[in-house]
Amino acid sequence: MINLTPEERATGRENYYSAVTAHDKMNRRDFIVRSIAAGGVTAAGVGGMYFGYGRPNRPVRVCVIGTGDEGSVLMGAINPDFVEVTAICDIRPSSVHRAFHGDWSTPNTIKVRPGLMNVYGWKTEDEARRNVAIYKDWEKAVQDPNIDGVIIATPLFLHAPIAVAAMKAGKHVLCEKLMAHNVAQCKLMTRTAADTNTLLSVGHQRHYSILYDNAVNLIKWGLLGEIHHIRAQWHRNNAPGKDSWALPIPGGEIASDGKRYDKIKDQLNSFIKAYREPGTAPKDLKTYEKQIAQWQQWDLDKTVEADKHGYIARTDVYDDRERSAIEEMVRWRLWDRTGGGLMAELGSHQLDAASIFISALSRQTGKHVHPLTVHAVGGRHIFPKDRDADDHVYCSFEFPGQGYDYNFDVGYKDKVNNFPGPSTGVPSFEVADNKKVVVTYSSINGNGFGGYGEVVLGTKGTLVLDREKEVMLYPIAGTSYKARVKKKGASAILDTSASGDAAPAKAAEGTGPVSRGYREEIEHWAWCISTGDPVNQPRCNGPVALADAVIALTAKQAIANSQKPGGNGFIQFQPGWFDYKSDEVPEADGAEATKAMWAKERKELGLA
Repeated sequence: MINLTPEERATGRENYYSAVTAHDKMNRRDFIVRSIAAGGVTAAGVGGMYFGYGRPNRPVRVCVIGTGDEGSVLMGAINPDFVEVTAICDIRPSSVHRAFHGDWSTPNTIKVRPGLMNVYGWKTEDEARRNVAIYKDWEKAVQDPNIDGVIIATPLFLHAPIAVAAMKAGKHVLCEKLMAHNVAQCKLMTRTAADTNTLLSVGHQRHYSILYDNAVNLIKWGLLGEIHHIRAQWHRNNAPGKDSWALPIPGGEIASDGKRYDKIKDQLNSFIKAYREPGTAPKDLKTYEKQIAQWQQWDLDKTVEADKHGYIARTDVYDDRERSAIEEMVRWRLWDRTGGGLMAELGSHQLDAASIFISALSRQTGKHVHPLTVHAVGGRHIFPKDRDADDHVYCSFEFPGQGYDYNFDVGYKDKVNNFPGPSTGVPSFEVADNKKVVVTYSSINGNGFGGYGEVVLGTKGTLVLDREKEVMLYPIAGTSYKARVKKKGASAILDTSASGDAAPAKAAEGTGPVSRGYREEIEHWAWCISTGDPVNQPRCNGPVALADAVIALTAKQAIANSQKPGGNGFIQFQPGWFDYKSDEVPEADGAEATKAMWAKERKELGLA
């Protein structure tokens, strides 16, 4: 995120661990000390201890709908004491294979996508299939009487249809982010959950990151003072020819040079050649066997009748190239019809985090703080005409600051003369009324400098959250200063002159990987289901996730507006957009569509 020396990073980590373990009644030291002692790892019990949930009397039975990249990550995070996967649903042979065996693409992918056989200890795929039903049609999967809930990790445009159908069938839902393709669908999902008494959780996993929650507590304790500015980014070295979203097409594709290439077949043949090479080590032979089996299944994806599952073939509007339904299925993130681009896939995570940080100091205790305005630009700057998703986005949001008066109009206004700009009379600005926090966000391709993370700047200190793996804390004096917590009145400050024990930072080293929150969000959702008490709700439930979707989708709309002749990319948020009971939405002519959509659903639920 920022250019820090190894010494400055070490100082920031030491300041952070010293702060969260400070022996003072103002903090939750017992919980945090125990969490740090456990290294923030995903061992059973750490999430429950920290976030206050228990183990269900019996594992909740679920069907995972969509077992591709993200679905396999979620399955890899499952705790068998909380969740029993009794069914999976996917139309691709490769996804079904990975669901059982894990992802052997790289040494890292098998760690994050280990497969159900590893999670549950099944020795063979036959044993796994005896325990797990396999569906191709999600319409049938949501009606399975043997499941309590569904985990949805499909392309974005299918989130709402599947979630609504599942909740109408009495199933609880954990849906991957972004919540839905448009705000009207998000409201429909939230209303359906309320009317069917089902639990809806959406996968903004930072709500279940102990690391992020500790950072929130530092803000609440006053260590940063008032937040001035938050800078967030997600920069990637994706470039033409090596785009992680432009996956190889099963059966091959015709490239811009007119030649036909089949990257999957080529990779499969290279694995087979390496496997047959004399003298290959036994360990490597086993890996090659796994990779060959996986790529064989990936090649079989060319047999999928994608057009019967919501995907369409088309002649591309940019270069007149014929695109198959299978290509849209595989590369769904590149198209607005099926995905939401950078703001949905990446930006929604970090803007959710920004809202959490700003809410920590809000006078509206317990409420998610919503932005006031967004100004955004972007475009497809480096990729060829093989997509309609932007590859660069830049956004600036105005959030209400601490003590902001919501009756004060957006923008600077002279209250005496009642018009923007310089006053001819005596101005009567009330500075506290107009306090705002500016949040900037950028996501670019073709240059991964800085990676991803957030920097939170306050009047007393700065927090740096890097790649969801570590937090660094600095006083305003600078990044080279060691600081310890010192109580000052009812709050706390970072004192650069105070001495303290560096042991907390040292003890935190080598304690294992920090949980990103996937395991904890699934555990808590399962526990909420098992209690049957409506007071127990997921931390990122319908109304919270709706707010995240409004922020991301409105920014996306602002970017689209900036690309039109005369467009300025500026949008002022409206309160009704964040209220799931309101029909107001940021999309043009959306209110009537929302109303009609909901009337239809209520009639089908017998509530009209």
